[in-house]
Amino acid sequence: MHLEIITPEKVLLSAEVESVAVPGVDGEFQMLNNHEAIVSVLVKGEVKIGGNVTLSEDLQNEFTKGEDGRLEYHIKGGVLEFKNNKAIVLAD
Repeated sequence: MHLEIITPEKVLLSAEVESVAVPGVDGEFQMLNNHEAIVSVLVKGEVKIGGNVTLSEDLQNEFTKGEDGRLEYHIKGGVLEFKNNKAIVLAD
């Protein structure tokens, strides 16, 4: 699946990933390939990215590595749209 994380300043990440987990209003949920289309409000927490994603040097400080080995990006809130194997996170 394709993941884009977009902040007010820039497109932070645009990459092919295996999975993405986000902090929804009712708790964290994860999407894999062929997930049903969804739009969700996101709350403060971590966007967790599974797969072999290579970050450019300028993005290394934006992401951390979680205990489970997934890349993590902290958000204050935002919106997620998932459709046709493309996830777009509009993050605060």
